[in-house]
Amino acid sequence: MSTTALAHLPKEGPPDLLYLLFHGVGATAENMAPLALRLAHEYPQAAVICLDGPAPYDAVFDDGSGSGNAIGRQWFSIRLLNDANRAERVAAALTPFIATVRALQARYGIGWERTALAGFSQGAIMALEAVQAEPQLAGRVLAFSGRHVDAPAHAPADTTVHLFHGMEDSVIPYRASVESAQCLVALGGDVTADVLPGLGHALHAELIDKAIGQLRSFLPKKVWRQAMSEAPMIPRAAASDDLGG
Repeated sequence: MSTTALAHLPKEGPPDLLYLLFHGVGATAENMAPLALRLAHEYPQAAVICLDGPAPYDAVFDDGSGSGNAIGRQWFSIRLLNDANRAERVAAALTPFIATVRALQARYGIGWERTALAGFSQGAIMALEAVQAEPQLAGRVLAFSGRHVDAPAHAPADTTVHLFHGMEDSVIPYRASVESAQCLVALGGDVTADVLPGLGHALHAELIDKAIGQLRSFLPKKVWRQAMSEAPMIPRAAASDDLGG
């Protein structure tokens, strides 16, 4: 199971939101600090938790030692990774990943609707695939420079997916986010996609700005549905225009 390495908690009182942040392969929780600090500033009553991947990074440059990387972590191994084995590796990693999310929700007393999963690169892959595999895991996903393993077969119900990508990304091309967005929209999903020119494979400040903007301004479909269902019906007499007269 993943471990908490960096946490920003409210100064007073219990948290009312839970942001769980997942780093890229070969990195650590500290690499998510720029996003964590921004979220903690924007949402001071939130619990913002950066997690370390469960395993040491093992896809080092081969020096013959086989010792692995003593610092970086990973959610799943990319050693000899290819299209044939990617789905199997991600699926195996999802069980402990989802268990970690559920355990932290229980620890902080936050329901899935008020939980957001935010990931970069491999962390984004895990967040995207987790809400595909587990119903009612999180209300939002913030996926930076990530991708789905395969084209989604369904859209996660009542989960808003925000995709962010740089157009100069040579590790995971930005088309991956565009294709994910197109697929989720076609499946009736709740999704946004921000693709910015001149940015490579990194957690850029400009992408973080876009993420905060989406959190602040985008109204999920489920909120619209709830508002419409609670709107009072105002009875009135039918006018001739209503009847086509």
